[in-house]
Amino acid sequence: MAPVSPPRSRPGAHPRRWWAAAGVRTRSSVAAVLVLALLTATAGTAGLLVLRRSLLDTVATSAVVQARLVRAAVSPGALDGSDPAARERLDALVGAGDDRGTHVQVVVDGQVVTASRALAGLAPLSPVVPEVARTRVRERSLPQLGDDGRWLVAVVGADADGQRYTVVVAESTGGAQRTLRTAVLLVAVGGALLLVAVGVATRVFVGRSLRPVEAIRRTVDGTTSADLAARVPVPPGDDEVSRLARTMNAMLGRLQAAQRAQRRFVADASHELRSPVATLRAAAEVQRLHPGSTGPAEFAALVGGEAVRLERLVADLLLLARADEGAAVPVRAEVDLDELLESEAARLRASTALDVVVRTAPARVLGDAGQLGRAVRNLTDNAARHARGRVELGLRADGPDAVVTVVDDGPGVPEGERERVFDRFVRLQDSRDRASGGTGLGLAIVAGTVTAHGGSVRCTAPAGGSGALFEVRLPLTPQAGDVPGAPQPPSAASR
Repeated sequence: MAPVSPPRSRPGAHPRRWWAAAGVRTRSSVAAVLVLALLTATAGTAGLLVLRRSLLDTVATSAVVQARLVRAAVSPGALDGSDPAARERLDALVGAGDDRGTHVQVVVDGQVVTASRALAGLAPLSPVVPEVARTRVRERSLPQLGDDGRWLVAVVGADADGQRYTVVVAESTGGAQRTLRTAVLLVAVGGALLLVAVGVATRVFVGRSLRPVEAIRRTVDGTTSADLAARVPVPPGDDEVSRLARTMNAMLGRLQAAQRAQRRFVADASHELRSPVATLRAAAEVQRLHPGSTGPAEFAALVGGEAVRLERLVADLLLLARADEGAAVPVRAEVDLDELLESEAARLRASTALDVVVRTAPARVLGDAGQLGRAVRNLTDNAARHARGRVELGLRADGPDAVVTVVDDGPGVPEGERERVFDRFVRLQDSRDRASGGTGLGLAIVAGTVTAHGGSVRCTAPAGGSGALFEVRLPLTPQAGDVPGAPQPPSAASR
């Protein structure tokens, strides 16, 4: 039975998933359009409301002005008809004989005295009777005019020799409404075109901005561990994308350097391991082909020496591997550095004919006593291997640090090689062989151990003399007894 594939999810079923899966260009375009639509709708609505209010105010102002003009022309004789000339002027003013856009009524005690031609025979348009010189304006519909539109009705209260009357003016808002509809159409069409233009422009510009990012992605995607020499293109400028490109190139450079160091380390380790193995195989082959050519004691000494060398090399490699994994300091306890230096000085005096000078001050650090002892021993062995006749060991407190110094009077380290001397399998002299130069891991172990303990190590030249000076700085424990930096008397002198 064929497996049933899960149903495809509809695009609208998971809007969040769709939004997350959409590209940056799509999300940016949609976000820009939505924000602009909100702003356009808000601004357009506010503008249209202001425009409508302004248009209606204009119509109302026109109606009020017309009502006041009529009020100024009203006289007592015009109201009661006692003055035919005044009445005639009033009828002409209100448009009793012709059609006008503005409709006027003059009302006395609820009765229309005179009105525009369109209002002839109609009841008063408004029952409102305001106080003298007061004006009331209302928007309403006037179906009696046969128009479904809206009108603005202005009513002005007046008095003529004690005779109260009102002037009613009706002004159509049709023109204002047509202007408003035109403005709404323009805002809608213009807003839609603006949204489309902004959406397209945002998509195009964001796409162009992301081209360098896509180039970076393609380059990184095509970079494999077999070839880390590729570099991503760096766009001009100093924006976020160019800084990202430079950061990616720096990272690729670090990866390439780490890969080269790893390959070199593997090659050097293989070479160092091959040497004692080859020696053991050659000795075994000679013993098999020529029995008795080598005495048992000589053969045992040869095998034992190579085995010891092989064991040391493997132990060094294991220690460096643990340091690379961040497990170089499995145990932290208080360690007296002065005791470590005194012990190493005693060992050197017993095993060599060198003049060993020790100057120490009490200093205690947190760390692994075995690993710190191994680091000190590697430094002293390195000094003893290259010294002509004198080795000086020193320990002092310098601020928050304990400073260990190991000085020899040998040929020294060239200035250009003082950083590289702490790399793995580095031999600065071609004459160094197994008897004199070791495996080239001693100083690398020192650097790894000191770094794991939060310290630093450097190689310089001693002041006013030849030779090499190795200086190790380790943070003191808070329980250190002596005041940091205080002068201390030497605990031992040369013998």
